[in-house]
Amino acid sequence: MMIADDLRAEYAALDDLVADLPADHWSRLTPAPGWTIAHQIGHVFWTDRVSLIAATDPDRFEIDVLAVGMDHAAGFVNAAAELEASRPPAEVLADWRETRSSLVDVLVAVPDGVRLPWFGPPMSAPSMMTARIMETWAHGLDVADALGVSVQPTDRLRNVAHIGVRTRDFAYLVNGLTPPLEPFRFELTGPGGDVWTWGPDEASNTVRGPALDFAALVTQRRALADLDLALVGDDATQWASIAQCFAGPPGPGRPPLKEGH
Repeated sequence: MMIADDLRAEYAALDDLVADLPADHWSRLTPAPGWTIAHQIGHVFWTDRVSLIAATDPDRFEIDVLAVGMDHAAGFVNAAAELEASRPPAEVLADWRETRSSLVDVLVAVPDGVRLPWFGPPMSAPSMMTARIMETWAHGLDVADALGVSVQPTDRLRNVAHIGVRTRDFAYLVNGLTPPLEPFRFELTGPGGDVWTWGPDEASNTVRGPALDFAALVTQRRALADLDLALVGDDATQWASIAQCFAGPPGPGRPPLKEGH
């Protein structure tokens, strides 16, 4: 399954950033306010572990996780990241490697048509793998920023772009807004020069630009002002200001990096 290969590769890319990192470097702050590298890796590990529970024991997921309620989800997630960040980095890294390996194996074996519980709507195993690619990439970007290194974009970004497109209406709903009835046209250029498209050619609202910039927008890792995205139509312009492909309440986004914005 190609998506499983993409997920394994995305995990490996993040692992490579921290595998040889001295333990004291895990305390470096990332662009996420209050979150260190340890928080970022701890969060990815925790979310993978919760995903594994959802895939192997849905009843336990419903009781232990969803019982918290979405109103308290942000605090729940932050508390989990804080707990993992307090552990020795080598332990967290070892636990994450074991958990993520098990998760991919389990998701590949989920029968077609089975929906897995999650913080948002239930999802198929391929959709969960896509979500894990998205989140691993996004938190990996935060880690790379903290380390002052660049992450080479790959065609795995198509997974992030896909979930960004599919969650267009979610971004409106989570902000208490009514989604537009008409679909958008998305035209994104991948790292290799291929153009990836979604939506009808004749759509009056379009989003065009590099897939890397689009991925940074929908994961709220970069401010819109810092991205090379062309928006046509009032609805597309409004959506770009609230775009969010991750579950939970509206994200705060990131301040612009460019001067003058």
